Amino acid sequence: MTKGVVMSEQAGASGADPVEDTVEIRLPADSAYLAVLRTATAGLAARLNFTLDEIEDLRIAVDEACAMLLPHSIVGAQLSCRFRLTAETLEVTVTIATADGQLPQKDTFSWTVLTALAGDVETGSNEEREVWIRLRKRRSVSGTA
Repeated sequence: MTKGVVMSEQAGASGADPVEDTVEIRLPADSAYLAVLRTATAGLAARLNFTLDEIEDLRIAVDEACAMLLPHSIVGAQLSCRFRLTAETLEVTVTIATADGQLPQKDTFSWTVLTALAGDVETGSNEEREVWIRLRKRRSVSGTA
């Protein structure tokens, strides 16, 4: 079994074209690996010229999303984190296989923290009972230095 896979798909040609990339990281569903996702989040947000405060907010939001999903994972599951970068937005989708496909509750303190830090947050599931949380954070105007 592969412990982690990192994939990148570049949507545009290099050079003057705006950034539009997708990076996916898959890790064992264990909180011990969350530092890898926090670091990747910070690096990708920095690539888009997010401010230091926005980068820290995203790091905490990704950590919070994972913390909400991990307790519901099935044994041997992998945590998938897909980062989609555009010129002004970082979209992060965290997905995990669960036993019942139950969505995270939106009336919790964790959900409130998540939405405060990330801006646009949504959740869903698919027919394989994988549950996902998607965060979308737009770079502030002051982050365009």
